[in-house]
Amino acid sequence: PAFAVERPSDDYRALSLSGHVGVSSLPDQLVRKSISRGFCFNILCVGETGSGISTLINSLFNTTFDDPVSTHFLPKVKLRAQTYELQESNILLKLTIVNTVGFGDQIDKEDSYQPIVDYIDAQFEAYLQEELKIKRSLFSYHDTRIHVCLYFISPTGHSLKSLDLLTMRRLDSKVNIIPIIGKADSITKSELQNFKNKIMFELVSNGIQIYQFPTDDETVSKINTIMNGHMPFAVVGSNEKVQIGNKMVRVRQYPWGIVQVANENHCDFVKLREMLICTNMEDLREQTHARHYELYRRCRLEEMVFRDIGPGHEPVSPQEAYEAERSEFYLELQRKEELRQQFVQRKGEKAAMLKEEEQQVSMPDRQALEKAAQGSGTFRSGTQGHVLVVDLAVVG
Repeated sequence: PAFAVERPSDDYRALSLSGHVGVSSLPDQLVRKSISRGFCFNILCVGETGSGISTLINSLFNTTFDDPVSTHFLPKVKLRAQTYELQESNILLKLTIVNTVGFGDQIDKEDSYQPIVDYIDAQFEAYLQEELKIKRSLFSYHDTRIHVCLYFISPTGHSLKSLDLLTMRRLDSKVNIIPIIGKADSITKSELQNFKNKIMFELVSNGIQIYQFPTDDETVSKINTIMNGHMPFAVVGSNEKVQIGNKMVRVRQYPWGIVQVANENHCDFVKLREMLICTNMEDLREQTHARHYELYRRCRLEEMVFRDIGPGHEPVSPQEAYEAERSEFYLELQRKEELRQQFVQRKGEKAAMLKEEEQQVSMPDRQALEKAAQGSGTFRSGTQGHVLVVDLAVVG
């Protein structure tokens, strides 16, 4: 470079201000900007048909989403994404719910996870292509990357199904997984606790990484540590409301009594909502970008020959990588052109050889035809092993 820039050292001096400057208003500026832009949050719900997914989502956001009833007779798994705009106070949230329709209904369940993986990768790829544009518009771009996967486990009380283990193993490197036991009121409390222990043991034994609530922030470290011990969450959802005291609460009514959705003694619904929405929503968004998307982005850029280091662990710029790939491409193109020219040359030599042989073979026959044209009838001639039969009348 023509000029040098003196870089500051790592030893910064801490100075105290003698009066008001306005630096303390930076957090307020960020809050106002975030409120004006709004937020987006994308939830992927994976579970068998009839696991109570739609009811739980309605209970989580205290509204009713337009989710049509799914059938059990689909030939393969389909993903249905629906986006809604929710507003609470002056906060706008663009919420996308992605449901796996027909998951676990097929006889052959070997590739049931593949459409889910393809969908997650497609959202990563769309964001990457937006980043690679010369003129980007990430400020107004609708981010559809999946921030959390609520994986619904059937309340069998025994163990995880092979489909559950296989699917979570394929998804744990691509999305934040929170396991959930749906319709948890169908088994007793003692069975439920044993079922939770079995699930966590099987997840650890099979090397499946689920989302862990962060404990590095002192403000939420204690509560997140406790909640990590409650996973998987055993939840109950309901669209029915009854009045208990002065409040309308969501319940499930049975002949022997009612199950209150928001009662922590009945299920873990409140714990899930607090951890998912009130406490760790922003961390889920950050983990999606910093961990899962960056892994996908690195692999894709390496496929496109964009590397930070070369074969000898030396730093390589994108321009150098492009020039190296360009040189390699032209060398390969030159090699193919040489092979093509050799093929054309050999083809010409072969054609000339065949033409010369044809002339040598046809010369005696032509002379014999000229002599026989003076007579009539049929003339038979044998030349170099060839027999020529000529109807002289036709030749004439």
